[in-house]
Amino acid sequence: MERKVGLIGYLIIASAIIWGLVIVGCSYKLSGTECYQEIQTILVLGAAFHLLFIWGPLGAQLRKTKKEV
Repeated sequence: MERKVGLIGYLIIASAIIWGLVIVGCSYKLSGTECYQEIQTILVLGAAFHLLFIWGPLGAQLRKTKKEV
């Protein structure tokens, strides 16, 4: 059980890293320009990666943990 809790912790940390990179990417692109389309693309890709690679596996892991309890 402890290993599964550790995995969830790693996924949460990965989520924070992904969104940190998204924010840094947006800041980089916004420096001195008005480029809404580029910013929108970065945010949409960040949200998609976040849902696919973090919350998808996290949800599956939580379902397995719930069934075992």
